[in-house]
Amino acid sequence: MAAIRTAVRKLSQKSPNDVVVLAAVRSPVTRAFKGGFKDAYPEDILGPVMAESVRRAKIQPEDVNDVLIGNVLAELGFAKTGRMALNHYGFPNSTTFHTVNRQCSSSLQAITHISHAIMAGQINVGLGGGVENMSRNYASRGVPQDVSPWLRNSENKHARDCLMPMGMTSENVAERYGIGREAQNGFALESHRRAEKARESGHFEKEIVEVTIRVKNEETGEVTETVVTKDDGIRSGLTLEKLQSLKPVFKENGGSTAGNSSQISDGAAATILARRSWAEERGLKPLGRFVGTQVAGCDPDEMGISPVFAIPALFKYTGVELKDVDFFELNEAFASQSLYCIQKLGLDMEKVNPNGGAIAIGHPTGATGARQTATLFNELQSQDGEVGVISMCASTGLGVASLFIRE
Repeated sequence: MAAIRTAVRKLSQKSPNDVVVLAAVRSPVTRAFKGGFKDAYPEDILGPVMAESVRRAKIQPEDVNDVLIGNVLAELGFAKTGRMALNHYGFPNSTTFHTVNRQCSSSLQAITHISHAIMAGQINVGLGGGVENMSRNYASRGVPQDVSPWLRNSENKHARDCLMPMGMTSENVAERYGIGREAQNGFALESHRRAEKARESGHFEKEIVEVTIRVKNEETGEVTETVVTKDDGIRSGLTLEKLQSLKPVFKENGGSTAGNSSQISDGAAATILARRSWAEERGLKPLGRFVGTQVAGCDPDEMGISPVFAIPALFKYTGVELKDVDFFELNEAFASQSLYCIQKLGLDMEKVNPNGGAIAIGHPTGATGARQTATLFNELQSQDGEVGVISMCASTGLGVASLFIRE
């Protein structure tokens, strides 16, 4: 491992009450409506991932005190069906379950909340993760129709802007900060190139859990099985010319297209977190350590720029500096906001999403933060890195950033 930097030295000192990561895994991420999970339910995807996270952590299901799953779209907030999946896949009734929704940052928030519960002494072991089956639950990126008319017509512009379609916020960022379409398409092409290389080289196999999906023909009663093993949204052979030919989705003559925006996707991810003293008593070797999370807000009509506030807040909170970070997992909601954040923060493009991001891999909203966690630790391990940051924007103008240290 590279020499420990001065700013990181203090954070690297071990304490019995540290929150350590014992496992971080994910399902393949597949295209909504067309991909491998199009006929699945969220619990079908999440269950095997939760079970495998426990196996890779080398613990037992009954060791997990509490489970928190990020989810944005499913009915009833996924509370009932998530608990069903937990029981079905071997977790006892003593393992409790709940959900959280902070839009695109939901599963990173789940990891954070579980970590805080360990820090507070409430639990010793928890599972933080997320799931989204956008094939089944996604409606549109338009304005909801069941919003209070008093709020919909609020005199407060920011209140009204909370209903703005995400694609329009992308167009706002591009126009206000000079992010042209050619730059957006170039960024998208590189995301696919990196992700394709990671998939074809087998790099992603170390973080992915294969998931078997069973589908019953209601007319014949026949049950068929499909084993989903790889991300299927990554486009092989994509060219800049192809991206240039796509029509703008959200605004005439705009820059955001289906090719340079995050994909509507299905997937799940899970992270096992534990108190260091608990892990050491059982001879378990952590992947790394959760250090902290910061949340910051910005104007809803340019929500994508929020990482430029969350990441500096994280640096201030932890004492880590930009130069100390080996890799960033920055969610690619849109190429426009990704490019702005990278430029504004002065990030090294080689350190940002080295295996591609949501434009290529996909963005199952409630699962993305935990997916990024699995991808981050895989890359830190592969490249002998030490410090990683995960960040993303979220609907209504929220930025979230978390710091992890590999051990």
